[in-house]
Amino acid sequence: MPGFDRVDRQAEELRRGLDNIIRNQVKDPRIPEVFSITGVELARDLRHAKVSISAMTASEQEKKDMLKALKSAQGFIRHALGQEIILRTIPELAFVADDSIAYSVHIASLLRDISTADNQEDEKEEP
Repeated sequence: MPGFDRVDRQAEELRRGLDNIIRNQVKDPRIPEVFSITGVELARDLRHAKVSISAMTASEQEKKDMLKALKSAQGFIRHALGQEIILRTIPELAFVADDSIAYSVHIASLLRDISTADNQEDEKEEP
């Protein structure tokens, strides 16, 4: 498959491993239960990885707290990754917030509002 090389495969393996570790092994109350790792950008030298994580949080402060919790657990997460996946070196992790889940929920609510408004207009026009 052209364009899908070793770095992409390892980035996907890192994403799966990180998801499993954060959900099952990291016990920090600042990390919400509903989150998704939306992407892992792995450097070509496999030494650095930027992890995009999206979570359903009520405020920006909760997002900042989540990123602080992940940063403080970074050593534990790297150690657990080393035990879970086979790589020569486990990359340095940089966690960044991604608003894609919150944005998709917002768009879905807008579409739902439009749909209900259309249905109400159709009901008024029928009699």
